[in-house]
Amino acid sequence: MTKGNYLGEFEQVVLLATARLGDDAYGMSIRREIQEKTSRNVSIGAVYATLDRLQGKALLESRMGAVTPQRGGRPKRFFRLSPAGTAALLGARRTMDRLWDGLELGTE
Repeated sequence: MTKGNYLGEFEQVVLLATARLGDDAYGMSIRREIQEKTSRNVSIGAVYATLDRLQGKALLESRMGAVTPQRGGRPKRFFRLSPAGTAALLGARRTMDRLWDGLELGTE
């Protein structure tokens, strides 16, 4: 994995949350999914900065949803993994699996 396609830990978390949410992956739902699954308090700014970075790396694709009165006439931006994003996430998992293989840590 080269520096250009290396995934940081939070990038992996955002990609995983996006994949889990499927067609309902937008900023606030991604934040909520991360908070529920990791018990971490995550700012919406950190989520959007990471979404923008991942889209810049061509690991995510986005589309605009319909305009709704509940959002003051603003549409939601929905995200999904691109084929490159799926490949990068699977590659990161394989790397971690290789590192964990055969490793036994004490439970002190």
